[in-house]
This record gives sequence, structure tokens and C-alpha cells, in this order.
Amino acid sequence: MKTIGNILWFLLGGIISGLNWCFVGFLWCITIVGIPVGLQCFKLSAISFFPFGKEVVYSGGPFSCIVNVLWFFFGGIEMAVVNCFFGLLWCITIVGIPFGLQFFKLAKLSLAPFGAEIVYTA
Repeated sequence: MKTIGNILWFLLGGIISGLNWCFVGFLWCITIVGIPVGLQCFKLSAISFFPFGKEVVYSGGPFSCIVNVLWFFFGGIEMAVVNCFFGLLWCITIVGIPFGLQFFKLAKLSLAPFGAEIVYTA
């Protein structure tokens, strides 16, 4: 079921979400200081392209906290708003609720992506 969900997700919105993460990662990688942030964005684009069967586990330390505060103001708010908008749009219909919930998961991840790890579920 998760394979079908991932294929439909990719075709109906996941490609936009994943390319958004890749674009932001590219912008951060232009500067030398932003390379760690950009690499995290590229890593998180994988869950944006194919989110079904993956969960996000949050852990981290002081570095993650500092970078999350910077990220919140320099990219996190915009990405979270976009994901919430698409989540609300998908949740209008009963059939789209699973897709809307995935967008809400990505919105939470967009606010604080550092210290987050992607775990594959069975």
C-alpha cells in the first residue's frame, strides 16, 4: 500500500515538495557557511518525494537547536506555510486525507528539520 501511496504522492504533489527542499538546499549551499544546512535540506528532500513508510524521529543537541532557530526565520516559516496550505487543500476531500496528513508531517519538519532523523517503518 505504501508503494502505491508513494507513487500517487510523487505525481500529485510530492515532486513539488521535494523540489522545493532541493531548491532551498541549493540556495544554502551557495555560501560556505550554509553547506551543512543545505546538506540537511537535500537529505530531507527524500522524505518529501516519498513520505509513506517513513517517520521522523526528533533528537539533537545544542547545535541542532541553534541551527533550528536560524532556520525558523530563514526558510522554515515559508516552507511550513506552503506545506500547511497543501495539507488543508488535500484534507478537503475524504480521499485526500492521507496526503494531507503527509503534508502536515512535512510542515512540522519544515519548522525544525535539524536533529530530525528519517526512520523507515515496516
